[in-house]
Amino acid sequence: MKILILKPSSLGDVIHALPVLRLLKRHWPQSRVRWWLDASLVPLLAHDPDLDGIHAFERKRWTAPQHWLELLGSIRAMREQRFDLAIDLQGLARSSLFAWLANAKKIVGLDNLREGGREGARAMYDLTPPRATAQTHAVDRYLAVLPLLGVPVHWDFEWLPSRPEAARRVRQTWAPEDGRTRWIVLLPGGRWDNKRWPLQNFVELARLLIGLPDTKLVVLGNQGERPLGEAIAAAAPERCLNLAGSTSLNEMIEWIRLSRLTITNDTGPMHVAAALGRRVIAIFGPTNPKNTGPYGQLENVFQATDLPCVPCLKSTCAYREPLACLHAIKPAAVFEKARRELAVNLH
Repeated sequence: MKILILKPSSLGDVIHALPVLRLLKRHWPQSRVRWWLDASLVPLLAHDPDLDGIHAFERKRWTAPQHWLELLGSIRAMREQRFDLAIDLQGLARSSLFAWLANAKKIVGLDNLREGGREGARAMYDLTPPRATAQTHAVDRYLAVLPLLGVPVHWDFEWLPSRPEAARRVRQTWAPEDGRTRWIVLLPGGRWDNKRWPLQNFVELARLLIGLPDTKLVVLGNQGERPLGEAIAAAAPERCLNLAGSTSLNEMIEWIRLSRLTITNDTGPMHVAAALGRRVIAIFGPTNPKNTGPYGQLENVFQATDLPCVPCLKSTCAYREPLACLHAIKPAAVFEKARRELAVNLH
């Protein structure tokens, strides 16, 4: 059986969709699965043991007419695979159109408010599971397609297999493993400004964390978040490594894998930590952790739910006290949670 999965972006969403791939391959080990994926995320799945190939989605390039021949070539390459099944987990007009253009014998999709129910995508599907409730996590929304196909849902798989080459580069470049050090990953970035816990809070938290024995901090993120890492590292220059903008995607994953704890805003690498089974402390503002929190660790989410606007699900804050939801979460409370997660007896 030849299968196409359509879930081009973002990092967190692709992480959420990976259990679908794992279970398809466990149930149909001889199946050949390919993934329609945003070009920026190709390194995430480039050597995945359960994939036979990737169809890179060049969204920025393909909006320009001079690249339309390239777009047609990509569609042709998908059609040549003669897929038996296409599974659209993005649920937007664009992804459902590409599923239809791939000419699979059967198209399975979702019929939720977030996927399938917008932009008319549902009209392209042959099968959809029952609509999920508003509080259903993204991972569970995606897994709902599997019973339609007779594929059992279980957790006997490795969500994010190791990346040996990236792990080797991490060891050679930064030598993080000495047998004693407990690394804590800090992720101060976020796609929206109102997803970012105030920088001064991360700085204060770093000062508290370095008081824990055998503990060091590493700040991860993209190049634009490097100044955040510089401010945090300056608070603990001997015990904090600022690698924001300095690692590849796979090196970032391997750093999180070797860590003991990740303290993070609502951002893509948070989902990496959850998928790796690392303990996560997540700080949420405008978004709903029941939908997109660290899977299986919602008890470790900080959110000011007593405010009337939380979760507002908006990219800009309109509350009378700007970013009140984030300012309400204090570094001391996050530190105390981190101390308990690390099982450190300060006395």
